[in-house]
Amino acid sequence: MDALERLRALCLALPEVTERPSHGEPTWFVRGKKTFVMFADHHHDDRLAFWCAAPPGAQAELVAEDPERFFRPPYVGHRGWLGVYLDVEVDWAEVAEIVADAYRQIAPKPLIARMP
Repeated sequence: MDALERLRALCLALPEVTERPSHGEPTWFVRGKKTFVMFADHHHDDRLAFWCAAPPGAQAELVAEDPERFFRPPYVGHRGWLGVYLDVEVDWAEVAEIVADAYRQIAPKPLIARMP
């Protein structure tokens, strides 16, 4: 399974998540409205990655801790969103946690309560 398929499976496993292209890339939405994860297939640079909502302070902490795996994405980085490279060795258990945290930042409380 490639990185996009693995990321897609993690996102679509969450309650009321849909996928559609946004800005030319696969993007996942809560209830079809609010974005929580965006795939980045060499869209703004030569790297494979995804961008996602993140809890306050997570972006700065993770980028400082491991800039080879995490970055501040363009356009949404100023809002605290996190960039995660997928063209390095990926810890998919950690990515699952990051995706779940992104969902928790965007989804309404009744949907968060239904998370697996």
